[in-house]
Amino acid sequence: MAKKDESIFASLALEFVRVTEVGAIAAARWIGRGDAKAADQAAVDAMRTYFNTIDFRGLIVIGEGAKDEAAELYIGEKLGRGEGPLFEIAIDPLECTTSVAYGRSNAISVIAAGPEGSLYRAADSYMEKIAVGPEAASVIDIDSTPTENVRKVAGALGKEISEVTVAILERTRHEKLIAEVRSTGARVQLFTDGDITMAIATCFPANPVDMLIGTGGSAEAVITAAAMRCMGGEVICRWKPKDEKHTTRLKEAGITDFSTIFRSQDLARGKDLSFTATGILNGPLARGVTVGARHTLTHSVVMTSNPPTVRFIKTRHLTG
Repeated sequence: MAKKDESIFASLALEFVRVTEVGAIAAARWIGRGDAKAADQAAVDAMRTYFNTIDFRGLIVIGEGAKDEAAELYIGEKLGRGEGPLFEIAIDPLECTTSVAYGRSNAISVIAAGPEGSLYRAADSYMEKIAVGPEAASVIDIDSTPTENVRKVAGALGKEISEVTVAILERTRHEKLIAEVRSTGARVQLFTDGDITMAIATCFPANPVDMLIGTGGSAEAVITAAAMRCMGGEVICRWKPKDEKHTTRLKEAGITDFSTIFRSQDLARGKDLSFTATGILNGPLARGVTVGARHTLTHSVVMTSNPPTVRFIKTRHLTG
């Protein structure tokens, strides 16, 4: 990437935080109201409107679905009002829609971005995943058992197995996995939604999560990979369609080998990547939106891989 393009990318990484802020604020108005679709639509509308005020040229490669499934922020939609180099966008306007609907935790508005060719165009299905922070990035192996991976991570972190905390999405499909991890003596932290935030939490020593294991969405895997590239962590994934419908969907997308193993650098390629997220409800990555008499307060995180930086941004949005 040319020097001029690098400067454009650096400024865009900070510009995108304004997009996630408006999405988070819009979704937060629906917290606890039991309407996940309305919360998601509010975030979509706000983010799309702001995106199209930015002087850049963007293309959504992971979004709300195909054009015939989503009217806004669909895969293939062009964003921005500028010229110049193309930037690919992976977006989840509302990660954890159910959490917002019922007032739980972990919800964020999130964007991953990079120059053309950066982001893996993952079909919408499921992947098995293992995620860890920088200290254990080289020791995990998706072909190893959960027991073996827990032991490897404990060794890399210099911890006793009983001190290792493993985040696992609370789903029926994970019952055997949960039982096996507990049998090692490790701690299990169950969560209802939000494997992006829980995976990235492994990169922050202040957070109690040491690793994430389980099956989750493919779009979330790509977004997580961008953050891992910025922070030196690792997420390893492999396709695991949950039923025949998903198997057919993947085959129609040209994916026939489900044994392929993806690492962070396969899902988020190149050196110029960014990750931007704003909290909607409190989670390990960012605090949620709070509303005062004359202001709304947001907390965001902005990461770039070139240069490798992590910024935490607290913004007071004056309302009167």
